[in-house]
Amino acid sequence: MLLGNAILTLLIGPAVPVPAPLPVIEALQSVQVTSARDRSGFQLRFAMGKRSLLQLALLPAGYFDPVVTRVVIMVTISGIPQVLMDGFVTRQELAPSNTPGESTLTVTGEDLSVAMDIVEKVLPLPAMPDAAKVAVCLAPYAALGVVPMIIPPIITTVQSPTSRIETQALKTDLAYIKELATRNGYVFFIQPGPLPGQSIGYFGPDISVPLPQRSLSVNMDAFTNVESLSFSLDGLAKKIRIFTVLDPATRRIPIPIPLPNVSAVKPPLGLRPTPPAKVEFHNGGARLAPDEAARDILSFLMNNSTAISGSGTLDVLRYGQALRARTLVGVRGAGLAYDGLYYVDSVTHDIKKGQYKQNFSLSRDGLIANTPVVIP
Repeated sequence: MLLGNAILTLLIGPAVPVPAPLPVIEALQSVQVTSARDRSGFQLRFAMGKRSLLQLALLPAGYFDPVVTRVVIMVTISGIPQVLMDGFVTRQELAPSNTPGESTLTVTGEDLSVAMDIVEKVLPLPAMPDAAKVAVCLAPYAALGVVPMIIPPIITTVQSPTSRIETQALKTDLAYIKELATRNGYVFFIQPGPLPGQSIGYFGPDISVPLPQRSLSVNMDAFTNVESLSFSLDGLAKKIRIFTVLDPATRRIPIPIPLPNVSAVKPPLGLRPTPPAKVEFHNGGARLAPDEAARDILSFLMNNSTAISGSGTLDVLRYGQALRARTLVGVRGAGLAYDGLYYVDSVTHDIKKGQYKQNFSLSRDGLIANTPVVIP
């Protein structure tokens, strides 16, 4: 499908997707792909005529059957291909209409992590660090092209098998990996690409690619490249958490340790950070072993919230490239307080014939840019 100077490529099939046939492309009305921090998804909408190939053959034959049908969505802008989605169909909805040409079929799906969230397992994992447990859980999905990218936690805890054997008990692989990620202050997600049929299973700190993308410009006449952009500052988002540890000599005297709301893996992007407004206590810290308490403290320092959030819409064909999530982007024209660099938290691709738009969300920790200029 042609989208001005961009080309949309759609691959569909059981296990190994292949290019969609011409009747499917001609019936395709819109594509929506959401790339978020937790799980990504897609939605395809087709026109359904009474005598169309989709109605008479493909749909009854199981071409869009949930769970078994794999979908790969790619766009090529200025000759550079980018895989937007590699996932499985999870739902199909048919909406017949009394008006000719208005019947539609909507196919909804999620990224490859949905395949990890189907079967619950009971799997003993004795004397393994968390990084090895994640590698064991991801091994079966190499058949789907999932390449693990595992960053070992800074503080590694391994329990002796004579005292306790940790088990993945009645949990899916995805639920267990996310549990391991949470207790280490990490994130886990599936990133499609860079090649069709290939994805990266990332387990590590929530970091963003430090290379800024082309800036988002608003209220700048001919340089404006966004259709809408707004920001909000939440004064209650920041907090101080107080951890309690016992003195190492007597193990009886509690020592409170207040930790600020500063992320250890995301450098501050605002010159005037928003001060914390809440104080909360961490429960149970005094009962933990020293390595487990240190792991909890490090987890808090890796998952602090941001106070400023932004959202907007841009025309990709005018912007010249697709905005990527989990990277940095500059903002110009929003004023002294809100100009500067931001983290891109999520993007939603909205594609129709001749039109390619994106909705995006941004975040950072304070007002006023800490960089002298924003590169256009």
